[in-house]
Amino acid sequence: MRDSRREEALQPDALKGVKVVDFTWVIAGPTVTRLLAAHGATVVKVESSRRPDMFRAYVPMAEGVPGVNRCFTFDAYNSGKYSMTINVKTPQGLELANKLVRWADIVIESFAPGAMSAMGMSYEELKRTKSDIIMVSLSLLGQTGPDSSRAGFGTELQSFAGYTNLIHWPDREPSGTGLFYTDFIVPWYVICAIIAALEYRQHTGKGQWIDISQIEAGAELLAVPILDYMANSRIAAPSGNRCQCAAPHGAYRCQENDRWCAIAVFTNQEWQLFTNAIGDPAWAKEARFTTSLGRKQHEDELDKLIEAWTTNYPAEVIMSKIQAAGVAAGIVANGKDIHNDPQLKHRGHFKLLNHKEIGLHSYELPSWRLSKTPADIRMPSPCLGEHTHYVATEILGISDTEFIELMQAKVLE
Repeated sequence: MRDSRREEALQPDALKGVKVVDFTWVIAGPTVTRLLAAHGATVVKVESSRRPDMFRAYVPMAEGVPGVNRCFTFDAYNSGKYSMTINVKTPQGLELANKLVRWADIVIESFAPGAMSAMGMSYEELKRTKSDIIMVSLSLLGQTGPDSSRAGFGTELQSFAGYTNLIHWPDREPSGTGLFYTDFIVPWYVICAIIAALEYRQHTGKGQWIDISQIEAGAELLAVPILDYMANSRIAAPSGNRCQCAAPHGAYRCQENDRWCAIAVFTNQEWQLFTNAIGDPAWAKEARFTTSLGRKQHEDELDKLIEAWTTNYPAEVIMSKIQAAGVAAGIVANGKDIHNDPQLKHRGHFKLLNHKEIGLHSYELPSWRLSKTPADIRMPSPCLGEHTHYVATEILGISDTEFIELMQAKVLE
């Protein structure tokens, strides 16, 4: 028989005992709370059957069958959490939400600025409920300023933040990433801010309000083109797969259908290693390709010659051959490649869990490893309202009789 006490001693949770109420949806906020849960925090995701997380109705759906509990996009960002459904538009529902605040250490929300205040749950009001509460507000443009109430999602925000202008080919219209791009940037800033706030509270006994502007988090990663404009009045232009200081630099078609390998050569020494790896073709010794500047000036011709070689081999063969020579190369991976990647398997990046409706499938662990407090995923993503009874009775201490009354009154759903 396993000694669970011994296992806890060997693998303590970094955030064990930290309690989180999660009013977020889509990607940025749910990613934050998923990571907190993986490190031991108890997270209660609050939704309503009238307004569930919009990603419950997104794609792809398991086996193509629609349902609020079958979306893999929701599933990916909500593991390890309890789900409670409350109608906070009722007085009793609002009181239950405030009970959760009194239980919690952290309240995190991603509504439009002013929405929490309209529900009677502004930071000042939450402080009166619990003086040391840490509140995190995730919004597109921050809680203050003339445009703070602007609506939208990460798909639009990547344009506001300057990404769409850079992500396309020079001779084509802006395309953007096709993703909620800033939603994948923001969580890392939020996690750092939460840890700092917990540290501050531990020393002072005081909480605070963390105001996260997603556009500012996104713009920060474009510091170089922004500074280039400030210093040189030069507006960054799209470059496709090209890089100002490397040639060849791109994704090259390989032998199989729709398989590609990315290759990057930055120095003359790397060029020699690269040409040796591909068999020292005669064209590689032409004067126009012997210097970095020459390769850059003749990049179109260079790319065609390299692709004439890459199309003869599988992407994995090319990657291995060029990496073995000491030059940067990598296959352009798809979901299947990533899921079967031996390095990720060795690291234990994926964990199989049995979801109530979707069944057995993989979840991703956090990308960092703490030697003393390793992360884990204890539960799959929750079905809508799956833990309403547990949270109400075990966490909030509501009797079964009162629980039934609240269900009948449509306060709990």
